[in-house]
Amino acid sequence: MADFGRGIKAGVAAATVYLIISVIIAAIGRTFWYPSGFIFAAGLGIHLELMHPLGVIFSILSRIVQGIIFGVVFAALYNFLPSVSSIVKGMVLSLFLCIVALIETIYMTPGWPTDGMIVGGLYARYGGVLYLSSISRALAGIISVLAFGALVGAIWNKLREKKVTEVRKGIAALLVGFILGGVTWAFLAVLYLTAVVTEGVPAIDPDFWWFELLVTSVVFLGLPGWVLALVAWRKTKRGESGFKWGVAGGVIMALTGVMLLPGVLAIIGGVFSARKPVSESSTAEIEQ
Repeated sequence: MADFGRGIKAGVAAATVYLIISVIIAAIGRTFWYPSGFIFAAGLGIHLELMHPLGVIFSILSRIVQGIIFGVVFAALYNFLPSVSSIVKGMVLSLFLCIVALIETIYMTPGWPTDGMIVGGLYARYGGVLYLSSISRALAGIISVLAFGALVGAIWNKLREKKVTEVRKGIAALLVGFILGGVTWAFLAVLYLTAVVTEGVPAIDPDFWWFELLVTSVVFLGLPGWVLALVAWRKTKRGESGFKWGVAGGVIMALTGVMLLPGVLAIIGGVFSARKPVSESSTAEIEQ
């Protein structure tokens, strides 16, 4: 199994350092003041609500949660990421998550981009922050995203390695995929069922019909996808191949858009679980 504890520690530590650097940059003058009372540290995307302490707490907690998600995914995919350097692996994962976030945004927003590409924070849900509202901010965002990934990789190297065993490759990716999928589904399902109980079946807003349709698909379509990913993980845990179940569940979750990252992880885990376990390969080599 992947060293998730090490990944979580690296992600949280990197998020904390990232947050401190953002505040320092804001403090030394690279600050934009908005009428709403926000501080934006250019390129690093940290938002602090000056007028409402709860806004500050939320910003800090959300950054920590993003660091945890990044660290968990990093640990799950560590052996599959290119390069032997943990720092490069972290940068590759950052770019990968940026692509996933970009695809989510395009898929969930028909006609995107519109109105001069006034879009920001595409990658904020997974770790760093990537802004696309202008070329200069986009470049600064890309640099910050790569820096965050490199920071996670560097901290990963500093932490003590824990001995882990993995019967089949892909089991960690499947595990993270169905956990993230389950959390996403449960959150949206609670909101949807609450709306149904209090207001009846909610009508779809014509201006946001596609997004609301995707959210509804998570409630009804995301659940079977999550169940298939769970079955794939359980089969892989027993030393069997979870290829068909993982890929099927991953595709179903990915189709909802909202569960794209869990779906991609389930597909990756399913594909790699088709390979023979390390123990089986070693036994075969000894017998020869």
